[in-house]
Amino acid sequence: MVDNEFGYTRWGMDWVRLAEPLRQTRPEPLLPRARSIARNSGVHTVTEGRIVRAHIHRGGKASITHIELAPPARTTVTALTAIVGTAPTLLTDEMHAAARAADIPVAPELAAIDCSCSARTARCVHVLATFYDLARRVDEDPRLSLDLQGFGQPDHGAAAGDSGAVAERPRWIPLNALDPAGFFEV
Repeated sequence: MVDNEFGYTRWGMDWVRLAEPLRQTRPEPLLPRARSIARNSGVHTVTEGRIVRAHIHRGGKASITHIELAPPARTTVTALTAIVGTAPTLLTDEMHAAARAADIPVAPELAAIDCSCSARTARCVHVLATFYDLARRVDEDPRLSLDLQGFGQPDHGAAAGDSGAVAERPRWIPLNALDPAGFFEV
């Protein structure tokens, strides 16, 4: 039996790797506190498509974390459908290994992160606790990992030049995504 508290399946470990990246060279002092918050049910998440909102209460303070995941590309969805199928079935570690062996990216990719706390960083204790809570939820139901990435949605990974359904306007726009030439006349 595996003794990992978070990420005991390969699908859940992808979410733990968001909090504990392998390329990290020094210890992160916020990780024990983030695990404690997630372990003691301090994170209350609400998911809407590819958006996760988490309410974290610690002592007399409360924070709201907003995480948006990038949709997978059409080629990724097509290749992954051949491995996992389209029906809501239980995803196994073998399916994850088969996808990785075929060079199909199954790990979640973040599009935007925001937290209402005063830390003003993308790796605050609230965001890390949300990653751990999502890892635990994905361990319980691995299909959630793909659902959060928009795997079952009809507009998965549509490119800007694709014809078809009109894309919905994003609620959040990262500041570095704006082009100043579009706002000023030259």
